[in-house]
Amino acid sequence: MTKRLKHGLVLGGILGLFCVIGAYVRSGGTADANFVFSLWYNRVIIGLAIGAPWPMKSRFPSLVRGGLIGLLVSFAFFTTSAFQDPISFIAGIIYGVLIEEYFQRKRL
Repeated sequence: MTKRLKHGLVLGGILGLFCVIGAYVRSGGTADANFVFSLWYNRVIIGLAIGAPWPMKSRFPSLVRGGLIGLLVSFAFFTTSAFQDPISFIAGIIYGVLIEEYFQRKRL
């Protein structure tokens, strides 16, 4: 497993925790455990996909790639949740960009 992939998985897991907290707050503490786990797992998958050994590119194309991966992976979750959580969908795109930005800064 490459260093980039390990970092991607860890970052996805950490960002997933932020999403879980946000989901609980938005739902008033009534969020279903399956929904919350699926949301967290979705973020781990974003980290996995972005952490794959992609070739290094300049900043802008890399950030676009991160956003697109975040969009595609988050859209899969968004559709299975019957389009009920647009905030999490948008957050997935932002998290994809943030993970890619981390890799740009660390040169991974």
